Amino acid sequence: MTAPVKGPAAYFPSIETKYGRPIADWQDLIRSSPLTRHMELVNWLKTEHGLGHGHANALVAYTLAEDSGK
Repeated sequence: MTAPVKGPAAYFPSIETKYGRPIADWQDLIRSSPLTRHMELVNWLKTEHGLGHGHANALVAYTLAEDSGK
């Protein structure tokens, strides 16, 4: 039996279902953006790509944490 996914990754199944793109695509998009600050990236995903706040925040938090080695 596996433990339930917690934190930002818990949003991933619903993000993939709602927006039709794999998480890796969203992470590539975030990493290729010239923006670097958390809320700048969240707002960019919301305005340019139509994500909801929670989904955008989860993607950015997870990607930035992964990139910083946390």
